Amino acid sequence: MPKVREVEQRLERTEQQLRLFQKISRFMVKEMSLQEVLQGVVSLIVEFSECDSCFIYLLDGAELVLCASNTPHPSTIGKIRLRLDEGLTGWVARERRLLAISREAYKDPRFKRFSDLPEDSFEAFLSAPVIARNRVVGVINVQHRLPHQHTGSEMEVLTTVGEQIGCVLLLARMAPAAVEEANHVELVLSSGPLQPK
Repeated sequence: MPKVREVEQRLERTEQQLRLFQKISRFMVKEMSLQEVLQGVVSLIVEFSECDSCFIYLLDGAELVLCASNTPHPSTIGKIRLRLDEGLTGWVARERRLLAISREAYKDPRFKRFSDLPEDSFEAFLSAPVIARNRVVGVINVQHRLPHQHTGSEMEVLTTVGEQIGCVLLLARMAPAAVEEANHVELVLSSGPLQPK
């Protein structure tokens, strides 16, 4: 029986992942402000991962700017900035790699402390780049107050969410009229013939 229960739990978790991806995909087709979409993604990630903190940073030139958070620090949105050579977040953007630290993230030599963020004392840290058209355009961070061993599934989910946010950002740059007036068939056919792999 323990084997059956284990399979049931894995199936349930897979269904939760699917629902998370579906909900984020629905943000892509709704007429919402980008801020609303990012806050919605943050809320979904917090619910899914049961984390204590979720931040989304977006690239502004050579700096990452905090653009969305589940924590009640509205004064920090748009104000907290990191260079690409600063902190764990800067490392993730610079290296284009996922980063998972299960305990004492604040002791990592790459860590950068912000005096006004209580998250600086959180133990566990999981971070993935936000990717758009194969370019890093931001970073999404998930933190737990207590030590937390990140599973391969959690890492894969955050990586996928980073890719979905990248798509949301690309779509946000398109004016609604451009979407309506676009000849989608022409767009596909003009991109050249499909090359067999």
